[in-house]
Formats: sequence, C-alpha cells, structure tokens
Amino acid sequence: MTDKHTLAFPDRQFDYDTWEGVTFWGQDGTTRVRCRISREALSDHFSEGDRLRPNVAFQKHRDEIEALARRKYLQGELEPDKSILIGTTEIT
Repeated sequence: MTDKHTLAFPDRQFDYDTWEGVTFWGQDGTTRVRCRISREALSDHFSEGDRLRPNVAFQKHRDEIEALARRKYLQGELEPDKSILIGTTEIT
C-alpha cells in the first residue's frame, strides 16, 4: 500500500504573534493541519540580516517555509496535538 499523504497550502491567511511566531494552515485531504514557525526561526534564518520583520520574512519566504512544514509532516514529525512546529534548530 502506498502512503498518499500530502500537505497543501491553499489557505494564504496567517496569524503573527510577536512572541510565538507565525501560524498558518496546511491541508491533507479533508484534514486541516496547524503549522507554526517560531519567531526565533524567522529571525535567525529568514530576516536577511535583521532587515525584515518576522511577519514580512514569512511572507517573502513562505514557499520555503511551507516546504519545511511539508517535509516535517510527511516524516511524521508532529507535535502531540498533531500540529507542525518549525523551530530554529530544525532548519539547516
């Protein structure tokens, strides 16, 4: 049997919290998956030398961040509540 899981990102909305980071949503069939990238991860890896605020960094690098979330999802690297969290140490 082939695993047919995938994670798409049809919903372009996101929420930004100055302490938590950015929360956005993925979709696997009929299942919505909450995804979050920490503020530290945005600052450390996507701020372009502190020139971009975290929410702007998310918008500019969204495709790459969604790919990171998709990889974690497909590898089963989920939080206890079945969400995805991208932290700064998980980005290479």
